[in-house]
Amino acid sequence: MNKYELAVVLSAKLEDEERAAALEKVQGYITRFGGTVTNVDDWGKKRLAYEIQKMREAFYYFIQFETEDTNCPNEVEAHIRIMEPVIRYLCVKQDEQ
Repeated sequence: MNKYELAVVLSAKLEDEERAAALEKVQGYITRFGGTVTNVDDWGKKRLAYEIQKMREAFYYFIQFETEDTNCPNEVEAHIRIMEPVIRYLCVKQDEQ
């Protein structure tokens, strides 16, 4: 099993329901492409290091997931890339301990 961590930065302009729906959609992509979500870490609203799309703050989420399929992270990123509420994202493979 390969372990990955996906960092997702969502727009601060979203309402609670919209934010929850976007997060559910991301988790749905992970499970659709053969992954299993193990943990979702909600960091809340944080100040951005630099202004993005005229926003100074955004919501940060860190999602850990496991998958056997090495193509899963690529598929997830391809779908997250076109999601409107996602400002930035990054998926990294975690080191085996």
